[in-house]
Amino acid sequence: MTHLLPLADDPAPERADAARNREAILAAALRLVRTRGVGCVTMETVAAEAGVGKGTLFRRFESREGLMGAVLNESETAWQASVISGPPPLGPGAPPMERLLAFGHSRLRTNLTHAELIAAAGRPGARSAAALSFANMHVRYLLGELGVTGDLLMLATALLAPLEMVVLDQQVNTEHISLERIEAGWDDLVHRVVGR
Repeated sequence: MTHLLPLADDPAPERADAARNREAILAAALRLVRTRGVGCVTMETVAAEAGVGKGTLFRRFESREGLMGAVLNESETAWQASVISGPPPLGPGAPPMERLLAFGHSRLRTNLTHAELIAAAGRPGARSAAALSFANMHVRYLLGELGVTGDLLMLATALLAPLEMVVLDQQVNTEHISLERIEAGWDDLVHRVVGR
């Protein structure tokens, strides 16, 4: 499998100065998220850090949620790259069962690491449609490699559901279930679906 990302219509080319501003804004926002935490990042602090006017931020991202969504998308893109071409077992080169288990553990930990950012982006229960599509296609691919039969779309959806932030938040913060237990439960679910 060589192409996992969903294809979209090509957008109009971005002006060079607009692209530079966008990169500067996203880099500044990411720096502030890492150094101060999501809760301390405002449109004003990002504008000052990036050296642009606050109006530029609002024209580009419309709101703080839009900006946090763009920062989250940058993180998601990097994570997807590690799945597509990173080192095994998450990336290619490991047996499909190892890759599937590594995928689940990585998605779970990535979601928990970015919980505040996901909430600030206004998507506490789900990532973007493109991110969900990527994850579902990858899991279906691995299930196919494992010889699983049946409705792979629905099986992949069932495997991904426990990794979503709304479920993890309930388990970790309300029920105080350990990360190790959640991972072990997900591994058990995978083995039951795969039939091994």
